[in-house]
Amino acid sequence: METKGEPRPRIIDSLIAIGALVFVMAICLAVYHTDPHVPLLMGSLFASIIALKVGYKWKDIEMGMMQGITQALQAIVILAIIGVLIGVWIKAGVVPSMIYYGLMVISPKFFLVATLLICSIVSLATGTSWGTIGTMGIALMGIGAGLGIPPAQTGGAIISGAYFGDKISPLSDTTNLAPAMAGTDLFTHIKHTLKVSAVSYPLAILIFLFLGMKYSSTNVDLSQIKSIQDALALQFNINPLLLLPPIIVIICIALKAPAIPGITIGIIAGAIAAAIFQDVNFGDIVNAGYSGYESISGNEMIDELLTAGGLTGMMYSISLTIIAMMFGGIMERTKQLEVLVDALLTKVKTTGNLVAATAGTCIASNMLLPEQYISIVLPGRMYANAYQKMGLHPKNLSRALECSGTVTSSLVQWNTCGAFIKGTLGISPFMYGPYAFFNILTVLTLIIFGYFNITMTKLDEEPETVLRLVQMAEE
Repeated sequence: METKGEPRPRIIDSLIAIGALVFVMAICLAVYHTDPHVPLLMGSLFASIIALKVGYKWKDIEMGMMQGITQALQAIVILAIIGVLIGVWIKAGVVPSMIYYGLMVISPKFFLVATLLICSIVSLATGTSWGTIGTMGIALMGIGAGLGIPPAQTGGAIISGAYFGDKISPLSDTTNLAPAMAGTDLFTHIKHTLKVSAVSYPLAILIFLFLGMKYSSTNVDLSQIKSIQDALALQFNINPLLLLPPIIVIICIALKAPAIPGITIGIIAGAIAAAIFQDVNFGDIVNAGYSGYESISGNEMIDELLTAGGLTGMMYSISLTIIAMMFGGIMERTKQLEVLVDALLTKVKTTGNLVAATAGTCIASNMLLPEQYISIVLPGRMYANAYQKMGLHPKNLSRALECSGTVTSSLVQWNTCGAFIKGTLGISPFMYGPYAFFNILTVLTLIIFGYFNITMTKLDEEPETVLRLVQMAEE
């Protein structure tokens, strides 16, 4: 809690802390290809040293860490429960059924649109854009080559679909991280984000439909798709009724159920489905919830995609969230973020400018740091108070983080996401970037919504949120 007379760092102090983090991140991620956890922990060290230099005591720095982690506790609990959900849903055949029926929409005449839809379904079902790109994406690149479709266009459709699902799936780590940074809940965030996707996604479909029409007369060998479906059918009992658990979760979202009970209901529905359709016992379900599912179908693509989930499998994201919030908490508590935001916001007088500034900061973070988690964490902590002072609901910030930080990470070649895609699909962001229509249109739609005040919810429209923010400030 702030007190009068606390030290105030200079802008140069804050820039040194962030610059040190950028430097360490760039070396570790781009040169040594490490995970971002330890570099981010080193960033917390740099921020602490600056705070001590400015005049803060260690207890203030430690308090900032704890406050930052406390703000993310709900997201951490949700991530843990989602890990259980993924393991149970794969064991039950829910996720395999979603993939199986999604593949049925493949059609040579509408290949690019089908690619977009398939990757959307798989990413929505699994919550991972990387998993979708590394499995279905590879297969679809091969099919696209057989069709004579330029790899850049196929890649753009794959990226668009993968990031659409990743951006709104309750199973996605970034979908959980963004509302945690902004101070809202998961389902509120998803519903608000969908308002932007409701514009950008149909437009992307129309563009891919137009592009794909000239390839409609080309024949294609669908043997790869058939082999995936056969591998799924051999390993699981595929049944349309297995689509009920995700429908139940969607209904919970529509009924404004809190995230934790809503996801828990999905786990229960998946467990019942597992017992009925896959003939597994209670112990198998519990083990899948803890350790995840290990696929041994013999199909490398399927095994890579479906060997996932479990509480242990979510520890990567949980630990990263904790460390990221340590850094953000220190920067916020010792006012290093405050001086930067004050400098940035001197010319930001309108809602549109604030949304545009948020998007620009997220994109810059993806280019400079370069890791999509940081592009959500850092701007999220920087702009939280600015949105509150303008009387804007926190879900506006969480949507801005998701619609700019998450989707643009794949468009930067030296970002971990862009590097992964280049290594996996064999094409660089410079090639597929112009065709990643959903990603580009999402950012543009977000900014337009901000300037024209479209779906920009005010705090006074949801008074319970004001009460929650007051309680958080008192704590």
